[in-house]
Amino acid sequence: MSRKVRSFLDFRPHPPFPRLKSHFGARNLDSRGFLILPGRMNELVEMLIFTIVFLNLGGLARSDAYSHRYKRGDEVPLYGNKVGPFHNPSETYAFSDMPFCPPDDLKKKKESLGEALNGDRLVSAPYKLPFLEDKESQVICRQKLTKEEVMWFKNAISQDYYLQMYYDDLPVWAFIGKVDRKEDEGAVEFRYHLYTHSHFEIFYNQDRVLAVNCRIGQHSTVDVTNEKEIDVEFLYSVKWTKTNGVFEKRMERFWPSSRLPYHLAIHWFSITNSSVMILILIGCLATIYLRVLRRDILKYSQDDESNENQEESGWKGLHGDVFRYPQHKSLFAAALGSGTHLLLVAVSIFILSLVGVFQPYDRGVLLRTLIIIYAITFGISGFTSVSFYRQLEGTNWIRNLVLTGGIFCGPFFFMFCFLNTVAISYGSSAAIPSGAIMVILVLWIFLASPSLLFGGILGKGMGFEFQAPCRTTKCPRDIPPLRWYRSAIIQMALAGFLPFFVMYIELYYVFASVWGHRVYTIYGVLFVVFILLLTVTALVSIALTYFQLVAEDHKWWWRSFLCGGSTGLYIFGYAIYYYMQRSNMKGFMQISFFFGYMACISYGVFLMLGAVGYRASLLFVRHIYSSIKCE
Repeated sequence: MSRKVRSFLDFRPHPPFPRLKSHFGARNLDSRGFLILPGRMNELVEMLIFTIVFLNLGGLARSDAYSHRYKRGDEVPLYGNKVGPFHNPSETYAFSDMPFCPPDDLKKKKESLGEALNGDRLVSAPYKLPFLEDKESQVICRQKLTKEEVMWFKNAISQDYYLQMYYDDLPVWAFIGKVDRKEDEGAVEFRYHLYTHSHFEIFYNQDRVLAVNCRIGQHSTVDVTNEKEIDVEFLYSVKWTKTNGVFEKRMERFWPSSRLPYHLAIHWFSITNSSVMILILIGCLATIYLRVLRRDILKYSQDDESNENQEESGWKGLHGDVFRYPQHKSLFAAALGSGTHLLLVAVSIFILSLVGVFQPYDRGVLLRTLIIIYAITFGISGFTSVSFYRQLEGTNWIRNLVLTGGIFCGPFFFMFCFLNTVAISYGSSAAIPSGAIMVILVLWIFLASPSLLFGGILGKGMGFEFQAPCRTTKCPRDIPPLRWYRSAIIQMALAGFLPFFVMYIELYYVFASVWGHRVYTIYGVLFVVFILLLTVTALVSIALTYFQLVAEDHKWWWRSFLCGGSTGLYIFGYAIYYYMQRSNMKGFMQISFFFGYMACISYGVFLMLGAVGYRASLLFVRHIYSSIKCE
């Protein structure tokens, strides 16, 4: 039911005897492999090594939450995390906010940066589930619910509230109650029932927990429809069952939803369609190049008097303007640098996911890794932007560097402040605590900013020159009147459709994972779709740039960037469709979080694919104009 849960960590001790031959050589080692030292030093080292070995062996036999090994009667860590409406994934509240058997000594687990960003607030749960101890109808507490508390439970039941816990780092979910609908002589009556009995079925193998399920007693309920004070007795039971499962594969039970043959067939069908589309695009571009461009290049390359007397037209006539620097070149360089940086971050995340760094239920590991990689590689955007800005003969590189640092982070920061304020006003656990905000500020000040500055200084000192095969004239050429279908808006609409079609099917599964309770695990398929997306974006940008040059419009710089990034606008349009047709989300907080973060994600995709579109168009333009003779 939940979408982001941490998987197990298997801590293994280091080998007790290090391999010293590779470091000290065989002649300095005795027959047992110990380093020969003068005097009593060798005896002391031997004692130290045996002490370490003894401690390691003791650690192997230790039963605790770190090794995930327990003995009968050991306390297995159980934490309550959060509660919230099932259809509003962003609207979550702390487990302790629920008026349910408040403990006398509430213990809070210190969350990591990723857990804080993920909205996880782990506290001690009132259930006691020792290892291998069955229980029957154990009383949690006897509680007199006030009228306000009954109203809270009734409202939670009406919105399908669920609660989430972790038992030995395994996710546990349960609904709070149910709604019964009765019809009597045409009148509809709703009754709200609060569950009062929870049954935990825990599967184990030897000294390890492999799975846990929480089943609610459907017949152990209390009617809270009338919103009045009521006495409630909350109970729970535990049943331990032995299984032959493997501890290292205990998280795979959550995977089948995305790896069923039916779903895999849909994914591969989408990839096949996208591959066919790419082949068609390559065929069209090859036809243009082999039949049209090649003929034009051969004609323009002839250096005879008849051609000199003819007036140049078509894309050949733009050789003196096609490499004229674009307007607002500082902004263009900043967008290009930020888009290149985001592309590198996306590729890094994909590589880490493919090697198995991110498990399906890691608590906040993906968010934490994303922030750290973004901060470490921030110098890429500074280097790319400043070096390109200097190629365009820009002088104020410091202003360009500041613009690069804020072109994406600035809008994201203001959106984050707004959404965090909304979460605080709702009292939601989605509000980022001050400690996590301070950590992010420290990363920005001491890691991201120096990286950006270092990249900018390195880009300034490189001294690259813009490689243009044609000399640019002093006076710009007039652009003839263009048809309506050659406008920037129409071309952006055409350019973004095909790349969006490539990832349309996969986008649904990603949305269902991020904004729902599905689990996405087939990272390899997603990476293939990502490569196809980049390929289609590049091919479409090249084709539209060629058609623009044929129409004697030499302002292709910004156009290629906008056409390449227009897929981001389609993603935001799909977000509107998904919210209205595919989800049951509601409420101001959920709307704010959904459209706020989707706007930031779409903007990031716009910058990333815009950089891809421009780079592909630049290579194409350089190639065709270097193939002809230009005066």
